[in-house]
Amino acid sequence: MVVPLAKQAGWDEVKDFSQAVAQHMAATLPKYFSAKMGAQNRKQKIFVDYLRNNRGSSTVAAFSARARPGLGVSVPLSWDEVASTTGGDQWTIENLHERLADLKSDPWADYTKTRQRITAAMKKRLDDAE
Repeated sequence: MVVPLAKQAGWDEVKDFSQAVAQHMAATLPKYFSAKMGAQNRKQKIFVDYLRNNRGSSTVAAFSARARPGLGVSVPLSWDEVASTTGGDQWTIENLHERLADLKSDPWADYTKTRQRITAAMKKRLDDAE
């Protein structure tokens, strides 16, 4: 999950907020999400890795082929595609051309134009959910 933010919050604030979001997702929908690192914690689940929000951390760029056999290509999805996605290996270098040909619009078309900030109300909603 990638959330574009305006340049306002510092590294610690973004990491703390993303950790709270990951933990909220895992607590609210434990069948689907995990906020704990380690393969044993995410069998049949999506690992929401808030640690990618540290200075110096890296992540896989969109449309990157992963190095290990059996892992798919990282592709951006729109929210309405999530339910029909079967897993991280659904799109590979062999079939990615099919996905690209079927796209009606770019899932990230508005990404660079999005200007949003982490607000006090957002933080409060996460605190209230605990």
